[in-house]
Amino acid sequence: MSKYTHNNFFKSFATARKGLSLAYKAQRNFRIHIIAAVIISALALLLRFDYVEFCLLFFAIGFVMVAELFNSVIEFALDAFYKNKYSRLVKMAKDMAAGGVLVATSISILIGLILFGNRIFVG
Repeated sequence: MSKYTHNNFFKSFATARKGLSLAYKAQRNFRIHIIAAVIISALALLLRFDYVEFCLLFFAIGFVMVAELFNSVIEFALDAFYKNKYSRLVKMAKDMAAGGVLVATSISILIGLILFGNRIFVG
């Protein structure tokens, strides 16, 4: 077993919580996504979304958050491996990872527009 592997479920959970805390502290975009998620969730409560709409909304929010976390992992890992030296390939990889976040965010915005539009305009 690796020295970084936990056999205890609670230690694994604590490690994951530390990772989320690090992402919150280190990544401005992650904080922005959290703020947006809270605001959007509050609006969904005000508009009385049903459970299916909430499930879709939380799936979309989670999709963006996971994409942002993977983007951060790629950035940290490449910066560590290349010791923060410039590399055209690293730039390309980081750009593609950021593109993944953009795709996730765009899809989630479309889902939100459909859900909120349906609730506001259709009833």
